[in-house]
Amino acid sequence: MTVKIKNQSGMIDISNDVIATIVGGAATDIYGVVGMASRKPVRDGFNQILGLDSYHQGVEVRQNDDQIDVEVNIIVSYGTKISEVSKSVQSQVKYNLKSMLGITADEVNVFVQGVRVAGE
Repeated sequence: MTVKIKNQSGMIDISNDVIATIVGGAATDIYGVVGMASRKPVRDGFNQILGLDSYHQGVEVRQNDDQIDVEVNIIVSYGTKISEVSKSVQSQVKYNLKSMLGITADEVNVFVQGVRVAGE
């Protein structure tokens, strides 16, 4: 699926993979996030072996009419305040989508799938 943006110059189509990559990049920039949790372990495992981009891993973009909802599955560092990390991810994702693509996400749902202890 794609997000369609119409402006005075014409139409812009942005694929969900582009949105997912921007969301994943925003999430991994947050202090306390050590990685993205896979939504599709088999496919993402092959991509990791092949060295392909994994920012979109753990991100799902849903759209209904003009509404965009994003799900972000993250792994956090042990000892961080999970609620604060999650709020920071939500804020950063919304900011990046607005500033880079001009898209406003109606919902950014963060799912903490794991905690990683330093040295693992």
